[in-house]
Amino acid sequence: MSYTPNTERYKSMEYRRCGRSGLKLPAVSLGLWHNFGHIDPLEKCRAILRTAFDSGITHFDLANNYGQPSGSAEENFGTILKKDFKPYRDELIISSKAGYTMWPGPYGDWGSKKYLVSSLDQSLKRMGLEYVDIFYHHRPDPETPLEETMSALDLIVRQGKALYVGISNYRAEEAKKAIEILKRLGTPCLIHQPKYSMFDRWIEGGLLDVLDAEGVGCIPFSPLAQGLLTNKYLNGIPEDSRAARHLGNGAMEEDQITESKIKKIQQLNELAKERGQSLAQMALAWVVKDPRITSVLIGVSKPEQVTDSIRCLENYSFSQEELDKINNILK
Repeated sequence: MSYTPNTERYKSMEYRRCGRSGLKLPAVSLGLWHNFGHIDPLEKCRAILRTAFDSGITHFDLANNYGQPSGSAEENFGTILKKDFKPYRDELIISSKAGYTMWPGPYGDWGSKKYLVSSLDQSLKRMGLEYVDIFYHHRPDPETPLEETMSALDLIVRQGKALYVGISNYRAEEAKKAIEILKRLGTPCLIHQPKYSMFDRWIEGGLLDVLDAEGVGCIPFSPLAQGLLTNKYLNGIPEDSRAARHLGNGAMEEDQITESKIKKIQQLNELAKERGQSLAQMALAWVVKDPRITSVLIGVSKPEQVTDSIRCLENYSFSQEELDKINNILK
């Protein structure tokens, strides 16, 4: 069946300016890290993407190593893009990344110009695209000079293979240096993608201030701590969870789910109920509440999780009492 998007899609989503750029992103974006590989049913992936776009989500976030096996999320996305979204390409923000191991030998990992340019060429082929909207360096490289990595991002924009560039997993000082180099090269850093949730608040220790001062957007991943901040783990580890499946590829493992964590999850869930939200909605709202956050990346396994997650935007105001309660629970 041919796909016709919901004509009301832009009325249900909030769009936020990304730093000091001209680009706006949906307050909730869809990440394709898990559940979009060759081990997953293509029709389910397709249903999720359709639901997201119908709900006003215009930003789909990928990377060269997403999916199982690596690269399969981009391949599946390319297939679905061709079938359903080709007429709407100019309404989409599509991002990809490189920085983790993709092929054997010295040129398939980290941050050399050779690797980044080659990897993006492969990603574009997998997705059937002429360019991506945002291309990220996925993690800092301790051995390659930062100037080389950033000049590769600059080159990629000048080649027309990406419109904007970003960085991911960079600490505050590393990010500041990268942003300065890109500014000097004439290709400003658009956005930073860090890991951030109630359970992982490291970006509050300086990174958010750097991004705010430099006019760089912020789009956190794993805002639900890979499912911990949902009702899934309120009573332990269910059999169908990522933790139980031992997926690898950065998925959560059972030993991360302690009795102490479950107690905190249960207490947070009670507060969410008081707010009229699910635990997941409150956890997403808690991230989105900060004006320095451009968008939050959700990862889902079912279409209904998309629409459920977006409801976080119905209430992302927190009283000081609620924030104090959350901080006390998380201690």
